[in-house]
Amino acid sequence: MAYQYKREPLTQDEANRLANACHTHQERLVIWVLLDTGLRVSELANLKKDNIDWQAHRLTVYGKGGPYGSKTKRRIIPLSSRIQPLIEQHFSLNDNLGIQKRTIQRLVKRVANEAQISRNVTPHVLRHTFAVLVVQKGISLPSLQRLLGHDRLVTTEIYLNLSPEEVIREFKEKW
Repeated sequence: MAYQYKREPLTQDEANRLANACHTHQERLVIWVLLDTGLRVSELANLKKDNIDWQAHRLTVYGKGGPYGSKTKRRIIPLSSRIQPLIEQHFSLNDNLGIQKRTIQRLVKRVANEAQISRNVTPHVLRHTFAVLVVQKGISLPSLQRLLGHDRLVTTEIYLNLSPEEVIREFKEKW
């Protein structure tokens, strides 16, 4: 397999600082949704009211790729209790997110600077952070694969940058 650049996910402390650095509804909507769903920046930017299943508290997302061309891969993302009210509030007044990809990227960088996170934080780093945090909470790799919208488990494994300390801690807990 060819070399794959691995982005370093945020630590739990950095993710908490980032979430707490949000002051506006828009900042909370973008940062918290990215941290709690693992959406790609384009999937978030293209989110519409029609993607929300209000009764089941979940999103239906059409992601990249798929067998029939662009945006045909469908996946279901559950809404956490933290982001459900944000999404309900936003989409009760709007038919779409109304924020472009580049604006989302800038917003993430601005909030990361405000949270005093010195390294480069992008929406994709938040996707990696989501993946690592849900694995640490005990989700299975096949479930994570479905949440992230990957065809192959090998692709999902790229997102699992667990530090040696985390591996040792988990081994000691389980052994």
